[in-house]
Amino acid sequence: IMRTIHSTQSIDIPEGVKAEVKGRKLRITGPRGVLVKDLSHLSMDISVAKNQIIVELWFGNRKELACVHTVISHCKNMFAGVQKGYQYKVRYVYAHFPINVICENDGKVVEIRNFLGERRVRVINMLPGVKCIVNPQVKDELVLTGNDLEAVSQSAANI
Repeated sequence: IMRTIHSTQSIDIPEGVKAEVKGRKLRITGPRGVLVKDLSHLSMDISVAKNQIIVELWFGNRKELACVHTVISHCKNMFAGVQKGYQYKVRYVYAHFPINVICENDGKVVEIRNFLGERRVRVINMLPGVKCIVNPQVKDELVLTGNDLEAVSQSAANI
């Protein structure tokens, strides 16, 4: 088995964003809020030094080396989330049975009625930190917003 002795990657922390690492738990604080990601299942060194997040891996095989860049990508997504946020637009289409979609409980619950003519009401709970609204300008469109890319995209996929 080939092993790489030492692999390291770093990413600059943007202006106005604070990053903390404690026991491989990454905490990013920005103008839109706080995002926390638990990376303790990965056996690598994650540290904050001189306005940078540094990810180091010693004696890693191919799969472990791929995780180094994955952690950097997660950091980029979290930086973008606490600075700008994420927005997903979901359109619903139908051929014969008109679908009726309602966002309830301050955008935390989506109810889908008359899907393929079903009598049952489909209820989808949004993940924490995700808000859903029915777009008043565009017909049959939902807009999901939030700071965490994974939560917003998973909520869109659940719908």
